[in-house]
Amino acid sequence: MLREKREKALAGGGEERIKKQHEKGKLTARERIEKLLDPGSFVEIGMFAESRATDFGMDKKRFPGDGVVTGYGTINGRLVFVYAQDFTVLGGSLGEMHAAKICRIMDMAMEVGAPVIGLNDSGGARIQEGVDALKGYGEIFFRNTIASGVIPQIAVIMGPCAGGAVYSPAIMDFTIMVDKKSHMFITGPQVIKAVTGEDVDFETLGGALVHNQKSGNAHFIAASDEAALELVKILLSYIPSNNMEDPPEMSTGDAPDRMPYELDEIIPEDPKKSYDVRDVINLVMDKGTFLEIQPYYASNIVIGFARLNGKSVGIVANQPNHLAGVLDINASDKVARFVRFCDSFNIPIVTFVDVPGYLPGVSQEHGGIIRHGAKLLYAYSEATVPKLTVIMRKAYGGAYIAMGSKHLRADVVYAWPTAEIAVMGPEGAVNIVFRKELKEAEDPNKRRLELIKEYRDRFANPYVAAARLYVDDVIYPHETRVKLIQALEMLENKKEERPMKKHGNIPL
Repeated sequence: MLREKREKALAGGGEERIKKQHEKGKLTARERIEKLLDPGSFVEIGMFAESRATDFGMDKKRFPGDGVVTGYGTINGRLVFVYAQDFTVLGGSLGEMHAAKICRIMDMAMEVGAPVIGLNDSGGARIQEGVDALKGYGEIFFRNTIASGVIPQIAVIMGPCAGGAVYSPAIMDFTIMVDKKSHMFITGPQVIKAVTGEDVDFETLGGALVHNQKSGNAHFIAASDEAALELVKILLSYIPSNNMEDPPEMSTGDAPDRMPYELDEIIPEDPKKSYDVRDVINLVMDKGTFLEIQPYYASNIVIGFARLNGKSVGIVANQPNHLAGVLDINASDKVARFVRFCDSFNIPIVTFVDVPGYLPGVSQEHGGIIRHGAKLLYAYSEATVPKLTVIMRKAYGGAYIAMGSKHLRADVVYAWPTAEIAVMGPEGAVNIVFRKELKEAEDPNKRRLELIKEYRDRFANPYVAAARLYVDDVIYPHETRVKLIQALEMLENKKEERPMKKHGNIPL
């Protein structure tokens, strides 16, 4: 009898439905777990759980496991908990017992301090179970919130994820979506058509590219189920299993005393010319270790993980290649959440600065740039992990403060000789400070150029800030890697006390 029950559970929704899943280019729930975890390490929990609903003929639709496979195993030898929704069973819909199984492994993960990975492929709430299904979602959301900042939570969207189902991935730390096969939305195309009259298809409304590029709800896009699961493994290699541990270290074979002299030529002589900040990151960090996060969203800022002498660090960098590297609403949100994640999980933050300011415009002001920009200030100020900052070129006004400045308690701030630290750029400053003089000048254009040069020579350099100890040292670009490694080692046992409180009130 036990063998029969196990075989039925392992069969999911049956051969026909499994075949349909494969025809869509999708793996089954069990195949996904098998590819994610170390071979033979999966231990299943709740194989025989079944719905107890009887309405709408549900008493005749009983499946062992109730549409989700849950349990634990290891990834590269590290304990993780996983749930994989089974689209072959009632469309992977979430009912009371389905939710209870997910909640069970989330509780266990919290108790033992291990990451939770959710493989989502579900038609949403099981309508036949009514309020019991809604209760199930609520219980999951509560656990997502309590686990936030305690254990890493990674969501992989591998099929539909609609209605209330989308909020669990939204609370989790990272969301990976499979291109052309996964969709997330609160209300589907049919409801939107009925209510607003808008015609939209699934991909345009909530496809992987939309959420990676426009909404910012997702962090990674993967070409296939297999690629998405591989991304989970790579991501986990940079982060600890819980907030009481340090991130895993690994030897990268890159010499700590390597000096990349190419950096000395990377900043263009013309301050209006751009360059790709990812070139700087790749030259400074251990070779081949930079993992960019949200590369398609708010491209004026770059975030990601890398290794510095084998140690995991979080990277934040202005991107001069896009919008001149200005800060705007989306960039502020992107950085603030990433900085808070790094701080939660003991990952030092390295910030590369080249920022001309905040993006001006009516749409930014009306969109709440004040509130969103404040998130960035809040996140950096709140963070107590080691914070290292390198000012490469422009660092103007409030944006200079926001980008991990000494005033927000950066531990070590370095500046390159090309750094310009000032309230605003020379052109704007001259127009304001010398407005009257320029009006009265015989040749206003000539005098303006002279004043710009004087201002640039006097203020648009790192030495005024260094004289005030706002910059710890002015260094040659090629020294950056060595200096950051030294600072990171010095800060290894950093402790910073903050006032006791329930929690702060971040400007959301």
